[in-house]
Amino acid sequence: MFNVTILGFNQAYASAITGALDLFALAGVTWQRMQGITPTPYFNVQIATHKKQPVRCINQLDIRSHIAIEDVKQTDLLLVPTIGGSLLNVIADNRALLPHIKRHFDLGADIASNCSGAFFLAEAGILNGKEATTHWGYAELFRKRYPEVKLCAEKLITSQHNIYCAGGGMAWFDLALLLIERYCGHDVATTTAKAHVIDLSRGEQAAYASIRAKKYHQDPDVLFVQEWLEANYVNPVQIGHLCELVNLTSRTLNRRFKQATEQNPLEYLQILRIEAAKKLLEKSHDNAQRIVNHVGYDDLSSFTRLFKKHTGLSPSQYAKKFKR
Repeated sequence: MFNVTILGFNQAYASAITGALDLFALAGVTWQRMQGITPTPYFNVQIATHKKQPVRCINQLDIRSHIAIEDVKQTDLLLVPTIGGSLLNVIADNRALLPHIKRHFDLGADIASNCSGAFFLAEAGILNGKEATTHWGYAELFRKRYPEVKLCAEKLITSQHNIYCAGGGMAWFDLALLLIERYCGHDVATTTAKAHVIDLSRGEQAAYASIRAKKYHQDPDVLFVQEWLEANYVNPVQIGHLCELVNLTSRTLNRRFKQATEQNPLEYLQILRIEAAKKLLEKSHDNAQRIVNHVGYDDLSSFTRLFKKHTGLSPSQYAKKFKR
């Protein structure tokens, strides 16, 4: 059997602890019981905390520990769940966990994080130079705090050098299924997913993201252009006109806009139109061509390619997934 250790700490997501524990513990069990086959569990799962202390999760659920993290000498997989409380406060209160994350990484264990749990991995110094993901809403803070990490916030899961990161808060089941497949093979992962009525693969988290975080900066000229674009995205837009609005050269506007938002103005305009299309796809009964026209495009096929590039889904797939 493979040893899985789930790290517990105060203000973690309870579901990212107990849900992952269930999936690993029941791999090779639930499906077999349904089929009348003798269960064959594959994982020995335990919750480890600092000094074996109980933890209170963000939903006020108290969870008891099986073992102190200090006493875990070997594990095949160390899983760090989602931080549910204030990110930096939780990290500051749990710095005693960081040496143990690094210790198990150095011993060759697989290290996995869910959502904001990636901040713990970065704090432990094991993500430098590697790809990682976290919740899209924390991407800007993550990039500023850990510039040496190759953050791929659009990805639902990243995998590099026995480190696995999952994106949004409830992506723990995507992560658990991927790791079950790693250890036990595709058939076990598939039957585990079927037994629990969950998708084996959900693609990227870009479809869930919002553009709001792009305005958390201190450049008033860029903010003015952003707000103008938000009010006028359905119309043809020329970069020269944007420059006239703030009395800047094209080169200066592009440089400052990219510094503030990590995009140039026309890329930002594309994202605005995609965000508008997402909202229409969620609530409108118009066909795809009319929706594309509503957000400032004429060519359905080119917009479909652009939409899929940014969300991982075609407009019709997005509508099927999110329509109210």
